[in-house]
Amino acid sequence: MSFLEINGGRNLYGSLSVQGSKNAVLPMMAAALLNKGITVIQNVPYILDVCHMIKILNALGCRVKYENGTLTMDASCLTSHELPWAWAGKMRSSIMILGALVGRCGEAVTYYPGGCSIGARPIDLHVEGLKKLGVTFDVEGDRIEARAARLVGACVDLPFPSVGATENVVLAAVLADGETCIRGAAREPEIVELCRMLRQMGACIDGVGSGILRIRGVKRLRDCCVSACGDRIVAATYLMAVAACGGEAMLTETPVSYMGASLDVMRRMGCRLKSEGDRVLVLSDGEPSPIPFIRTEPYPGFPTDVQSQLMATLCFSRGNSSIQETIFEGRFNTALELKKMGADIIIDNRLAVIHGAGNLHGALVEARDLRGGAALVIAGLAAEGKTHIDSCCHIFRGYAGIETDLRQLGADIRADYGQAAQQA
Repeated sequence: MSFLEINGGRNLYGSLSVQGSKNAVLPMMAAALLNKGITVIQNVPYILDVCHMIKILNALGCRVKYENGTLTMDASCLTSHELPWAWAGKMRSSIMILGALVGRCGEAVTYYPGGCSIGARPIDLHVEGLKKLGVTFDVEGDRIEARAARLVGACVDLPFPSVGATENVVLAAVLADGETCIRGAAREPEIVELCRMLRQMGACIDGVGSGILRIRGVKRLRDCCVSACGDRIVAATYLMAVAACGGEAMLTETPVSYMGASLDVMRRMGCRLKSEGDRVLVLSDGEPSPIPFIRTEPYPGFPTDVQSQLMATLCFSRGNSSIQETIFEGRFNTALELKKMGADIIIDNRLAVIHGAGNLHGALVEARDLRGGAALVIAGLAAEGKTHIDSCCHIFRGYAGIETDLRQLGADIRADYGQAAQQA
């Protein structure tokens, strides 16, 4: 079993470079299937989810090479349109391949996606959006068969700005006949990065960054080389670690323009921030101020992917804070593990009330999901004594060498990758 051990209670000082964005890279890898040639993505983090996606692409006949943070994908000759069940069930982002395969092959077979257990994550918006373009579905159990004799542009109205549904419709629409208009599209940076890549490949997409995307289908895409942006969630995680522990740290390769809500929360907790270009300097006295109320929202609001880390950080404040989770109800599972460390947290449906007492103690805890695991790392870093975090394969899905990064800031942390190393 994979685990992390942390001797906490240390201030954090130093600098580190933020890895490439997991949430941007995975749909970009799916987009490579649309090009009957070679696609190169740089600044790709070596994380479990990327390793799983590589295995999926290989199973489809795409030749993939990963070297020193660069992915080279040759999709000139696909041999299958069916995702292997074993890998599709390991990660949520495997569903992104649905739109890309239908766009490339006119058919796809996939399975209900896996990933973190953070609540209901239906794919009905994906399905309904693709149906508008002419895709038909046959679902039996977890198996999903999609077919389209011809993809035709259409108006797709999303009742909720789902990131995954937006990405899937975009991927299917770029090679469809005619124009597709997506209203209520997600505005997350990952959508912007995907569209930026597709444009470089020759796609015609207008309205990028807004809630209305217009896509004019083209006949084919061309080879391209792009670099993934820094990971805004990883950056926020490390900033909050400094907020909880106290100290001074410089983060480089930080996507500052995508982090407005997270940086605002840091200031609300009393941290001092200085940013220039892709560099952010954070200074903290280790006593974060409580936040009376905050809620998670689609971008540009406060991201659900940082909610667990904020909860852990606010345990070290002195006073009451409350967080409303509006995206994934299961995100509050982390509170059960934080309570083992002495946290006083009350969960009422989708509202968490944190009674901060200024300290936690080390304990044996379990990472139940990716971001919840990162929250436990923050708690362990700032707590007194030793914290042992089991099931860290969840953390390794999204953080490349988290222990190495944090040791650069002076943390006393070690990792055992266990089975996670075998999966990579």
